[in-house]
Amino acid sequence: MKGISLKTDQEIAVMREGGKKLSVIKKKLKGEVKPGVSSLEIENLATKLIKESGAVPSFKMVPGYKWSTCVNINEGVVHGIPKDTVIFKKGDIVSVDVGLYFKGFHADSAFTSSIDGTLGDDKFLETGKKALNKAISSVKVGKTIGDISKSIEEVIRGEGYSPIESLTGHGVGRELHEAPYVPCFVSGSESEKVQIREGIALAIEVMYCYGSPELEIEEDGWTIRTKNGKMAALFEETVALDSRGRIVLTR
Repeated sequence: MKGISLKTDQEIAVMREGGKKLSVIKKKLKGEVKPGVSSLEIENLATKLIKESGAVPSFKMVPGYKWSTCVNINEGVVHGIPKDTVIFKKGDIVSVDVGLYFKGFHADSAFTSSIDGTLGDDKFLETGKKALNKAISSVKVGKTIGDISKSIEEVIRGEGYSPIESLTGHGVGRELHEAPYVPCFVSGSESEKVQIREGIALAIEVMYCYGSPELEIEEDGWTIRTKNGKMAALFEETVALDSRGRIVLTR
């Protein structure tokens, strides 16, 4: 990653346009996560909606990746390749990560939901939402990336779960992945010392699981899942800070 790219108010306004489009798309995708639907159907719908919005799928711009979404089920954490053989069923939890590129800028967001609605208010998923909201509230001038990481870790560990340690959120803008890294726990990394300043734009990702956070990559070379086979979840929003304050671009 290159150095941190700070955006002007005008650039953040453009990012907000793309973020609003992505928010609408994300809600429509969430409504289609139900029994009998395949992850490939979610992918096809996302591709269609992104195109209709006048944007381009961000993830297809990543070298080697051919899809508009990453769809993970149960123990899947990130980068799940959409497949027609992955059919959602009662009791599953499904994570959908989607990004779009509009007028020169990326927006990135993700949600996790239960396939039959019975886990909609479950402690596990509510913990991720709570952690993301607390992390977003830490995006203030004078705070650091470490403050964001600390807020995520406190909520996740406080409820008895494990933050994922080998993956991070990231800066976002003209590139999908920009500096700084935004860990889900306090690791002591250099990126955690980065001061939050006006013009920063971050894709804050809350990634966590039951038990050990150790991960492994499936044979497809992309899908990353928990090594212990236990459930994981992902919640993500793109957040920016302009002269007027903090804006959640994708909500």
